[in-house]
Amino acid sequence: MTIKRSPFGLTKDGKAVELYTLEDSGTAVEIITYGAAIRSLTVPVKHGPDAGKARDVALGFDDVAGYESNKSFQGAIIGRIANRVGNAQYKMNNKTYNMDVNDGPNCLHGGFAGYDKKLWKAKEGQNSLTLTLLDEATKGLPGDLDAEVIYTLKKGELGIEYIARCSKDTPINLTNHCYFNLGGHNAGSIGDHKIQIFSDCITPIDDTLIPNGELMDVSGTPLDLRKQALIGPGLEKSCQQMDLAGGYDHNWVLSKEPHRELSPAATLEYNDLKMTCMTTKPGIQFYSGNFLTGEIGKGGAVYAKRTGLCLETQYWPNSVNIPSFPAPLLRKGEIYNHLTVYKFE
Repeated sequence: MTIKRSPFGLTKDGKAVELYTLEDSGTAVEIITYGAAIRSLTVPVKHGPDAGKARDVALGFDDVAGYESNKSFQGAIIGRIANRVGNAQYKMNNKTYNMDVNDGPNCLHGGFAGYDKKLWKAKEGQNSLTLTLLDEATKGLPGDLDAEVIYTLKKGELGIEYIARCSKDTPINLTNHCYFNLGGHNAGSIGDHKIQIFSDCITPIDDTLIPNGELMDVSGTPLDLRKQALIGPGLEKSCQQMDLAGGYDHNWVLSKEPHRELSPAATLEYNDLKMTCMTTKPGIQFYSGNFLTGEIGKGGAVYAKRTGLCLETQYWPNSVNIPSFPAPLLRKGEIYNHLTVYKFE
């Protein structure tokens, strides 16, 4: 694997953002230090009409301003608590903590200044790129948290390892919010992609997209993706859960334990390209890009509704408030450590 560094521009307050390109065996990924975000992910196509060509399958922007103004978390690391926290509030160690209210009555993806809006520090390794962030305590998040995200690229596998330590007990749920389109970042709808998720239940949501603490068998619903299925026809089917979310925006249960062995969670396929997502985390959020609004992306591409999808490996949403869910709790002196791998073939 090779790593190249280049300038990517300045933030609105004049801080330099760098871009790192990791390349191995014809696959390349660009990472920027703003949000520790995946800007592009280029994979070689070996079969079909595009055989011999490279295809960028990750949505992104051409400049820093695009990431600063964007509200869809393009490609970024999400934290300290990914996904939604009900009523932007949780209780820990007999104390109530209040977070930013930025998604109806709830807190989404860390609030107004989550990790997607932070400038990370980068360090090149022999076969990896490590990005670090010191997240200082706030009224809603106790303790100073040292976060590390390690990107690796080897033989078509993009690895994302998450490591964190905190000076006090804290909830934590880190993920990556890359939008994928295996036809190319500018290819339009993801409806013709095939998806499979290795899970037989979801954590059902209410009308504010918050889980109610129950588990729901997906049998007989468009959320049953145990067998590979086209995304488009599923989006056209109506059921209570799909109607509430405006499409796919649910957490599939992979494990009832907070940590598992690295195992397949989902596959995504489009014609001549297949991606497998593997993770140690207990859940995966399949989000079908329902809230994309036509942002102008790389090369003038228009990222309209459902032109990209996310497979966010995670602890279950609102698990800080539901004791029966795997606890996303990092105790002082312990180490948070998870791995997610996206394999292309």
